[in-house]
Amino acid sequence: MTATDQIKQTVTSNDVVLFMKGTKSMPQCGFSSRVAGVLNFMGVDFTDVNVLADEEIRQGIKDYSDWPTIPQLYVKGEFVGGCDIITEMTLSGELDTLFAEKGVAFDKDAAEKIREANA
Repeated sequence: MTATDQIKQTVTSNDVVLFMKGTKSMPQCGFSSRVAGVLNFMGVDFTDVNVLADEEIRQGIKDYSDWPTIPQLYVKGEFVGGCDIITEMTLSGELDTLFAEKGVAFDKDAAEKIREANA
């Protein structure tokens, strides 16, 4: 199975996938840590893929999404964005809307707390 096949299988068989440096319990870069932190705080059940563990996946995901940086968030098979986009979407409420539309469970109160803390 090629890296691309593996990526495609991962993003299509899991509702929420974060390609990141490190793991959700031990992120290895600040940007990955921020996105994983938001998802964890909001109670989103997500699959983490450590790109540092596999160079083919690390390069493959950039080609797959045509996006040059890690982390990358996928919801229901669709690429959503990286750290800056996810941060903006969290603060604007767009991420809540996306999760609600896609049927992804999350803690609305926790999302509100993030916005209050950053207001």
